[in-house]
Formats: sequence, C-alpha cells, structure tokens
Amino acid sequence: MTKMSLLTVLLVLYNMPKFSYGGALAPALYVFGDSLVDSGNNNYLTTIARANYFPYGVNFAQGPAGRFTNGRTIADFFAEYLGLPYPPPCVNLKTSILTPTTGINYASGSCGILFETGKLVGNCLSLDAQIELFEAAISLKLQYLFRSKNELSKYLADSIFLFSVGSNDYIINYLVPYSQSSQNYNPQQFAQLLLNKLSENLQKMYNLGARKMIVFELGPIGCIPYFAKKAAAGKCMEETNKIVGFFNNNLGNMLKKLEAILPGVKFVHGQSYSLCYDANINPQKYGLIDSSNPCCTTWSNGTSSCIPLVTPCPAPNKLYFFDAFHPTESVYSLIASRCINDNSACSPTISQLVKL
Repeated sequence: MTKMSLLTVLLVLYNMPKFSYGGALAPALYVFGDSLVDSGNNNYLTTIARANYFPYGVNFAQGPAGRFTNGRTIADFFAEYLGLPYPPPCVNLKTSILTPTTGINYASGSCGILFETGKLVGNCLSLDAQIELFEAAISLKLQYLFRSKNELSKYLADSIFLFSVGSNDYIINYLVPYSQSSQNYNPQQFAQLLLNKLSENLQKMYNLGARKMIVFELGPIGCIPYFAKKAAAGKCMEETNKIVGFFNNNLGNMLKKLEAILPGVKFVHGQSYSLCYDANINPQKYGLIDSSNPCCTTWSNGTSSCIPLVTPCPAPNKLYFFDAFHPTESVYSLIASRCINDNSACSPTISQLVKL
C-alpha cells in the first residue's frame, strides 16, 4: 500500500461517524434480575426453575424460549419502545465470539440480590454474578468494538440498564419456613440488608460506566397464587405484602442518596407495587377477568410452575397470572406502558430518561 493510499484510509477511519443508534432511542438495553425478566439464561443452568417448555411462551413469537410467562416481559416491551432487538440471554453468548452492542440479558430465574437466594432449586446467577459477567463482557469484548475509551464510555452512559430483582430474596429465602435469614433478621433488618447490598451493586454498575438505570420495587408478592391460595381470608396474604413494604418504602430514598454522591447518574424509580396491587384487587378495571388463578395448570393445585405440555386457559392475557408466580404478558404490558409515559409509575419516565 502506498503512503498516499494509507493516508487516505486513515483519514476515512478518523472521519467515520461515532457510534450511531441507528434510529433507536438508546444504543443498548442491559437487563439484570430474576425470572420476571429472564429471557432464557436458566435454559442453560442446572436448575428446576426453567420455562423452556410449553405452555410457557404460548403467545410468544419464538415459542417457549425461556420466559416465565405466556409472551413478552417488561424488558421486551422496553426494547420495543427503544427500537432495539430483545437482549439475548448472556449464557448462550458465553461461547460466542459475537457480542451484540444492542444489549444483553443477564437475568436468572430463582436468583436474587443475595448470593444464597435461589439455591434451594438449583444453580442460578445471583446479581453479583450477573454484574461480574457484564464486567467481563466489557473487558473481553465490548472495549474492542469501539475506537476509544471515550467512545465506549459514551455508549455505556447512553445505554439503559434495567434491574428487576429482590422478590426471590423473600419467596425462596426469607419467607421459607425456618430459614436462616428469618432467624437472623427481623423484616426491617432484612429489608435494609437487601437495600445495602443492592446499593453496592448499583455503585459497581456506575463504576463500570452505567449512568441510566431503571430500578423496580417489588410487587405485591402476598397476592401471587403461591401465597394467596394459602391465605386464611381475603385475596392476598397482606402480612407478606407488609414485609415486602419495608424494602419498597426505603428504595426511593436509597436511590436519591446514590444520585447525590454519583455525578451524572440518573435512576428511574419503578413504582409498580400500587399499580400491580390495584390490578390484582380490581382486575376488571384493567380488562382482566381473573386475578386469583393461574392460566396454566400447575403443580401443587395452582401454587407452583406450569405442568409441561398441558394446554393453558384459552385467553391468557385476560388473566393476571400465567403460573403461580408470574404475571401474563398483559400485566407486563400495563407496567411497561405506564413506566414509559406516567410519572406516577416511573420517575422519571422512560420517555424522559432517553432525552437526558
């Protein structure tokens, strides 16, 4: 190659436009959490917490891909709004040389904020492990896809990071009879333990470059069939909801404290509890006909996961729950749409976040 042609190539490379969103509202969506947003990571782990069989995915274009519902999750609806493809599960990418720059899903069913959560049902990726995998993706792959550290930093700062985690720290940890956690901590202490650990994790994400983070509070888990069908009276086990309330009531303050000490960060506080509780108590208000029973036929008389290959109810999206733990696509759609546009559900909204 001549000096002139080499100079021409270098000039072309230098003047190439920086990272383009390609019409999307953000360069990428990264997902962290549990089965509420897992897109198939547990398919590749040794665990009984899986959803890669019919009737899961009965209304999803790819069928039973590993989502613990009949169709799309909140993460999927966010990806559609942002103009991005659904973030693929990270475990399936471990042996691949390809790393999508449009985002990755690290969520893992049955896991939680604490390392020990979920181990009763098999292997899963704790939030610590998910963040470690994200850090590895940056150092081993992502940094080589950008021309400079500044360009990588801009990409990470503009990307959206979704966290939906903590329910299992109660369902498969604290609320398990005679659990070590419940013996060591009262409800207020346990909630603070979770918040402290979550705060540490969010600071780790900040140090890795994340600046726009959506953090959801916990839903009314006392209303899920697993608990509600065991309630002596009423539609929900309100004592369980009260225990979860200690976490939710202090999440907003924790996020505000982090914003005060982390320059440039913006947290979206996903306040989904009230919306989900209202939809559970008043299903007709949201176009639902049943908020007590799961759509699929489950093990343990409606209080567990779907029995494989059994035909579910004829209209899944008219019910609140698909199995004894997880909502249907219609409920996820309701939460996502409110979070995108309604400050009472998410503050700031996703539509506001992408403009910051």
